[in-house]
Amino acid sequence: MKRRMLLTSVLLAGCSVLPAQPYQQRRDWPLLPRRAEALPPRPNGRTVLLRTMAAAPGLDARGIQFLRPDGSLNTDYYEQWISPPNQAMEEGLRRWLSDSGLFAAVVATGTRVEPGLILETELTTLVVDTKSLIAHASVALLLLEPRGETTRVRLQSTVSGEASATGPDMPAMIAALREAARLCLSNAELAVAGALAARR
Repeated sequence: MKRRMLLTSVLLAGCSVLPAQPYQQRRDWPLLPRRAEALPPRPNGRTVLLRTMAAAPGLDARGIQFLRPDGSLNTDYYEQWISPPNQAMEEGLRRWLSDSGLFAAVVATGTRVEPGLILETELTTLVVDTKSLIAHASVALLLLEPRGETTRVRLQSTVSGEASATGPDMPAMIAALREAARLCLSNAELAVAGALAARR
Protein backbone atom coordinates (compact mmCIF):
# COMPACT_ATOMS: atom_id res chain seq x y z
CA MET A 1 0.00 0.00 0.00
CA LYS A 2 2.82 2.39 0.95
CA ARG A 3 4.64 1.49 -2.27
CA ARG A 4 1.55 2.35 -4.37
CA MET A 5 1.16 5.69 -2.59
CA LEU A 6 4.85 6.44 -3.16
CA LEU A 7 4.55 5.72 -6.89
CA THR A 8 1.46 7.93 -7.11
CA SER A 9 3.30 10.77 -5.40
CA VAL A 10 6.26 10.43 -7.78
CA LEU A 11 3.96 10.47 -10.81
CA LEU A 12 2.13 13.54 -9.56
CA ALA A 13 5.40 15.28 -8.84
CA GLY A 14 6.62 14.48 -12.34
CA CYS A 15 3.47 15.92 -13.87
CA SER A 16 3.87 19.13 -11.90
CA VAL A 17 7.25 19.94 -13.42
CA LEU A 18 6.09 19.68 -17.04
CA PRO A 19 6.02 23.10 -18.75
CA ALA A 20 2.53 24.53 -19.09
CA GLN A 21 1.29 24.76 -22.67
CA PRO A 22 0.32 28.32 -23.62
CA TYR A 23 -3.38 28.75 -24.29
CA GLN A 24 -4.10 29.56 -27.92
CA GLN A 25 -7.49 31.00 -28.67
CA ARG A 26 -9.19 30.28 -31.96
CA ARG A 27 -9.84 33.29 -34.16
CA ASP A 28 -12.61 33.61 -36.75
CA TRP A 29 -12.01 35.77 -39.82
CA PRO A 30 -14.65 36.98 -42.30
CA LEU A 31 -14.18 36.41 -46.01
CA LEU A 32 -16.09 39.22 -47.72
CA PRO A 33 -15.26 39.63 -51.41
CA ARG A 34 -17.43 42.51 -52.61
CA ARG A 35 -17.66 44.46 -55.87
CA ALA A 36 -16.58 48.08 -55.41
CA GLU A 37 -19.53 49.47 -57.38
CA ALA A 38 -23.08 48.13 -57.51
CA LEU A 39 -24.78 48.56 -60.88
CA PRO A 40 -28.55 48.25 -61.35
CA PRO A 41 -30.01 45.05 -62.82
CA ARG A 42 -30.17 44.95 -66.62
CA PRO A 43 -33.71 45.69 -67.87
CA ASN A 44 -35.11 42.74 -69.79
CA GLY A 45 -31.87 40.88 -69.08
CA ARG A 46 -31.50 37.19 -68.37
CA THR A 47 -31.86 35.44 -65.06
CA VAL A 48 -28.93 33.26 -64.04
CA LEU A 49 -29.15 30.39 -61.58
CA LEU A 50 -26.02 30.14 -59.43
CA ARG A 51 -25.85 26.61 -58.09
CA THR A 52 -24.24 25.67 -54.79
CA MET A 53 -20.48 26.11 -55.04
CA ALA A 54 -18.56 22.85 -54.79
CA ALA A 55 -15.22 22.72 -53.00
CA ALA A 56 -11.86 21.06 -53.46
CA PRO A 57 -10.72 18.93 -50.48
CA GLY A 58 -10.53 20.99 -47.31
CA LEU A 59 -12.20 24.09 -48.72
CA ASP A 60 -15.60 23.11 -47.35
CA ALA A 61 -14.17 23.40 -43.82
CA ARG A 62 -13.46 26.57 -41.87
CA GLY A 63 -9.74 26.08 -41.23
CA ILE A 64 -7.50 28.44 -43.20
CA GLN A 65 -5.05 26.70 -45.53
CA PHE A 66 -1.34 27.51 -45.63
CA LEU A 67 1.34 26.23 -47.99
CA ARG A 68 4.49 25.45 -46.02
CA PRO A 69 8.05 26.04 -47.33
CA ASP A 70 8.47 22.27 -47.86
CA GLY A 71 5.46 22.25 -50.19
CA SER A 72 3.04 20.57 -47.78
CA LEU A 73 -0.44 21.93 -47.17
CA ASN A 74 -1.44 22.78 -43.62
CA THR A 75 -4.95 23.56 -42.39
CA ASP A 76 -4.84 25.72 -39.28
CA TYR A 77 -7.13 24.71 -36.40
CA TYR A 78 -6.82 28.01 -34.53
CA GLU A 79 -7.19 30.39 -37.49
CA GLN A 80 -10.58 29.88 -39.17
CA TRP A 81 -13.01 31.52 -41.53
CA ILE A 82 -16.36 32.46 -40.01
CA SER A 83 -18.04 30.18 -42.54
CA PRO A 84 -16.64 27.52 -44.90
CA PRO A 85 -14.86 29.36 -47.73
CA ASN A 86 -16.88 27.74 -50.52
CA GLN A 87 -20.06 29.08 -48.91
CA ALA A 88 -18.57 32.54 -48.45
CA MET A 89 -17.28 32.61 -52.03
CA GLU A 90 -20.65 31.43 -53.36
CA GLU A 91 -22.44 34.24 -51.52
CA GLY A 92 -19.75 36.68 -52.66
CA LEU A 93 -20.13 35.60 -56.29
CA ARG A 94 -23.93 35.87 -56.08
CA ARG A 95 -23.70 39.44 -54.78
CA TRP A 96 -20.94 40.26 -57.24
CA LEU A 97 -22.93 39.14 -60.27
CA SER A 98 -26.05 40.84 -58.92
CA ASP A 99 -24.07 44.09 -58.69
CA SER A 100 -22.42 43.66 -62.11
CA GLY A 101 -25.41 44.82 -64.16
CA LEU A 102 -25.10 41.78 -66.44
CA PHE A 103 -28.35 40.12 -65.42
CA ALA A 104 -31.93 40.88 -64.55
CA ALA A 105 -31.53 38.66 -61.47
CA VAL A 106 -29.20 36.11 -59.90
CA VAL A 107 -31.09 33.33 -58.12
CA ALA A 108 -30.13 30.37 -55.96
CA THR A 109 -30.91 26.67 -56.07
CA GLY A 110 -34.52 25.99 -55.11
CA THR A 111 -36.01 28.97 -56.92
CA ARG A 112 -39.18 28.55 -58.94
CA VAL A 113 -37.91 30.99 -61.57
CA GLU A 114 -37.00 29.43 -64.92
CA PRO A 115 -33.44 30.65 -65.52
CA GLY A 116 -32.03 31.55 -68.90
CA LEU A 117 -28.54 30.56 -67.77
CA ILE A 118 -27.06 28.21 -65.18
CA LEU A 119 -23.68 28.80 -63.55
CA GLU A 120 -21.93 25.89 -61.83
CA THR A 121 -18.80 26.65 -59.80
CA GLU A 122 -16.13 25.01 -57.65
CA LEU A 123 -13.67 26.66 -55.29
CA THR A 124 -10.40 24.96 -56.20
CA THR A 125 -7.82 27.08 -54.34
CA LEU A 126 -7.73 29.46 -51.39
CA VAL A 127 -4.31 29.31 -49.81
CA VAL A 128 -1.42 31.54 -48.77
CA ASP A 129 2.20 30.54 -49.37
CA THR A 130 4.09 31.19 -46.13
CA LYS A 131 7.41 31.38 -47.98
CA SER A 132 6.56 33.77 -50.81
CA LEU A 133 3.73 35.43 -48.83
CA ILE A 134 1.50 35.23 -51.92
CA ALA A 135 -2.17 34.30 -51.55
CA HIS A 136 -3.90 32.34 -54.31
CA ALA A 137 -7.62 31.91 -55.05
CA SER A 138 -9.20 30.09 -57.99
CA VAL A 139 -12.71 29.09 -59.02
CA ALA A 140 -13.80 26.76 -61.83
CA LEU A 141 -16.73 28.05 -63.89
CA LEU A 142 -19.23 26.23 -66.09
CA LEU A 143 -21.87 28.47 -67.70
CA LEU A 144 -24.75 26.56 -69.27
CA GLU A 145 -27.61 27.72 -71.48
CA PRO A 146 -30.68 25.47 -71.47
CA ARG A 147 -32.29 25.22 -74.91
CA GLY A 148 -35.33 23.00 -74.70
CA GLU A 149 -34.13 19.44 -74.41
CA THR A 150 -30.50 20.38 -74.97
CA THR A 151 -28.01 22.46 -73.00
CA ARG A 152 -25.26 24.53 -74.56
CA VAL A 153 -21.94 25.19 -72.80
CA ARG A 154 -21.26 28.92 -73.00
CA LEU A 155 -18.15 28.95 -70.82
CA GLN A 156 -15.85 26.42 -69.18
CA SER A 157 -12.88 28.04 -67.50
CA THR A 158 -10.94 28.52 -64.28
CA VAL A 159 -10.37 32.06 -63.03
CA SER A 160 -7.89 33.05 -60.37
CA GLY A 161 -6.52 35.90 -58.31
CA GLU A 162 -3.23 36.52 -56.51
CA ALA A 163 -2.19 39.04 -53.88
CA SER A 164 0.97 39.63 -51.86
CA ALA A 165 0.87 39.88 -48.08
CA THR A 166 2.62 42.88 -46.54
CA GLY A 167 4.19 40.66 -43.88
CA PRO A 168 4.22 37.18 -42.29
CA ASP A 169 1.73 38.07 -39.54
CA MET A 170 -1.77 36.61 -39.63
CA PRO A 171 -3.74 39.85 -40.32
CA ALA A 172 -1.50 40.57 -43.32
CA MET A 173 -1.95 37.07 -44.75
CA ILE A 174 -5.71 37.21 -44.20
CA ALA A 175 -5.83 40.55 -46.03
CA ALA A 176 -3.93 38.97 -48.93
CA LEU A 177 -6.36 36.03 -49.07
CA ARG A 178 -9.31 38.44 -49.14
CA GLU A 179 -7.74 40.44 -51.97
CA ALA A 180 -6.97 37.27 -53.93
CA ALA A 181 -10.61 36.21 -53.51
CA ARG A 182 -11.80 39.64 -54.66
CA LEU A 183 -9.60 39.54 -57.77
CA CYS A 184 -10.79 36.01 -58.50
CA LEU A 185 -14.44 37.10 -58.50
CA SER A 186 -13.58 40.14 -60.61
CA ASN A 187 -12.06 37.82 -63.20
CA ALA A 188 -15.13 35.59 -62.95
CA GLU A 189 -17.29 38.56 -63.93
CA LEU A 190 -15.01 39.31 -66.88
CA ALA A 191 -15.13 35.69 -68.04
CA VAL A 192 -18.93 35.52 -67.83
CA ALA A 193 -19.33 38.88 -69.55
CA GLY A 194 -17.03 37.73 -72.34
CA ALA A 195 -19.02 34.55 -72.80
CA LEU A 196 -22.28 36.49 -73.00
CA ALA A 197 -20.84 38.92 -75.52
CA ALA A 198 -19.55 36.13 -77.79
CA ARG A 199 -21.58 35.12 -80.81
CA ARG A 200 -24.39 32.75 -79.94
